[in-house]
Amino acid sequence: MFPEQSFIWTLIIDLWVEMCKICNFSSGLVGQKPSDHRLLKRTRPIKYLSSNSSFALTDHRFMCASLLLQLHSDVDKGDGKVKYVLSGEGATSIFTIDENTGDIHATKRLDREAQAYYTLQAQAVDRITNLPVEPRSEFVVKVQDINDNEPKFIDGPYLAGVPEMSPLGTMVVQVAATDADDPTYGNSARVVYSIIHGQPYFSVEPKTGVIRTALSNMDRETRDQYVLVIQAKDMVGQMGGLSGTTSVTVTLTDVNDNPPRFTHKSYQYTVLESLPVQSVVARIKAADADIGSNAEMDYRIMDGDAPGQFNITTDENTQEGMIILLKPLDFETKSSFSLRIEATNRNIDSNFLSLGSFSDTTSVKVTVEDVNEPPVFSKALSELVVSEDAKVGTSIGRVSAHDPDTSNNAIRFSIDRNTDLERFFNVDALSGVISTAKPLDREANSVHNLTIFAIESQDPTQIGRGVALVTVQDINDNAPVFAIDYETLLCENAMPGQVIQTISAVDKDEPLRGHRFYFALAAPVAGNPNFTLRDNKDNTASILTKRDGFRRRQQPVYRLPVLIVDSGSPALSSTNTLLVRVCDCDSDGVALSCGAVAYTATGLSTGALLAILGCIITLLGKTCTTSVKPNQSTDLLQYL
Repeated sequence: MFPEQSFIWTLIIDLWVEMCKICNFSSGLVGQKPSDHRLLKRTRPIKYLSSNSSFALTDHRFMCASLLLQLHSDVDKGDGKVKYVLSGEGATSIFTIDENTGDIHATKRLDREAQAYYTLQAQAVDRITNLPVEPRSEFVVKVQDINDNEPKFIDGPYLAGVPEMSPLGTMVVQVAATDADDPTYGNSARVVYSIIHGQPYFSVEPKTGVIRTALSNMDRETRDQYVLVIQAKDMVGQMGGLSGTTSVTVTLTDVNDNPPRFTHKSYQYTVLESLPVQSVVARIKAADADIGSNAEMDYRIMDGDAPGQFNITTDENTQEGMIILLKPLDFETKSSFSLRIEATNRNIDSNFLSLGSFSDTTSVKVTVEDVNEPPVFSKALSELVVSEDAKVGTSIGRVSAHDPDTSNNAIRFSIDRNTDLERFFNVDALSGVISTAKPLDREANSVHNLTIFAIESQDPTQIGRGVALVTVQDINDNAPVFAIDYETLLCENAMPGQVIQTISAVDKDEPLRGHRFYFALAAPVAGNPNFTLRDNKDNTASILTKRDGFRRRQQPVYRLPVLIVDSGSPALSSTNTLLVRVCDCDSDGVALSCGAVAYTATGLSTGALLAILGCIITLLGKTCTTSVKPNQSTDLLQYL
């Protein structure tokens, strides 16, 4: 390094001061030459000579093509052996040097916002060897700011909202503008705000950009939106400063400051008397200038001449009051109704109660219009009773109906045969008397559900429907029988008096006081030596043994006839046979095998065996008769 390196920094500062003195721009034109061409000298041969024409250090949008600086070395004798070299930021692209004279020029326009400083190095070298003849010197070119950037609203345009009826000075929104100029130099970046369009409704604070309401009680229902134009101007707003604008759209948001109001003091509606229950009779709406939840309202019926006939609810989509029919209408009974309806805001703001009541009332008249109605039965359900032994043609009851219209037309009756497929009944077309058409059987069908038509004679399309429920009364026409097919097993080791079966009975009849059955052994076997019957008097009976010593080989099966009598008038009875099988049982009384057993030769004579063998041989077409001694067992079923 050359010993004069410390001179560089002095040179940098001096150049900056000198350049600030020399450069002067006005309205984008190069200024006059400086009156003081002060020479910057040093003890070494290289010298920095100020130019004889002005040069630009200040920020500008136009190129400064004049001489900025002249370099000269004491070594340079003017014989062309020395050339000057420039390096560093912007060398050759922005700044150029005349290698013969050392003159430095700016070839492009400078913009401080793009680059505020340039560091350059200058050196004198031998033209042939390119070796330095002077130490390299460094200097800094600082681009001084001018006010060439207007303020900009980066976040604009703005959308904001403020409640209607807000007090004076309520903050709406804050806007902000930025200026690309140097905030540390002069007032180029110092911005103030003003409102160009939007007065007298709004104002803006000059330093902060806060927008506030300038009028109190602005009404959304009168005007709901304002478009403001806000200006930001640099140079603290002074003349000559640059400015930018943005728009601010302010929407007044709704508050509940308007009560509901019916457009009419009374309304009239007409409905048919045939209108179904739960149908909407009418829709009525109270107008509310507010919107959203502030316009929600509830309706109620304050008074009326038919309590419970109607109800009113709010349609949440339209805020209409829907009058609902709760009970059927009948023109002949009541042809008009009067109601008093009230509508009340659902969300009342206490801040505006001083404006008055947030409800309104109106009158509603509902007129019922007559329609041609079908005949009406005096009783929707007629309950009739008939005995099952009733003769064909027996009258069992009568249905009646009338035409509800004022014309009171004649009526004809008929049976819906879909409800009486077998045609057990008839109805007289004029009188409505129902009679039997076939014999009845309660056990086959105890209840007949008949639909009866009442048809208006003048208009057959008008058909009324009623129900006749015919109950068939029971008579005692069925004898009692065993409840089930009993399987009775008797152990060979059974003891006398042992219950071997408990029986019960069923009867298709249904007496009013319930069944009472009586049990006994049939007369032919009442005194048999084997079994006896005990009536338990609870519609059951027990079968008991009278002896012991039952043997399958002697008789495997007994048939016991049991007489069962009901309590009807007259009483009916039946004889039911109970089969008792003799079984070989274990010690716990569990049957092991029942019925007949195979005979062995023991106990049969040789003649009997031969006779049986002969029967087998001649079985296919011959009749055989065996002779058995009286004391020998048989396998025949027999009654006791």
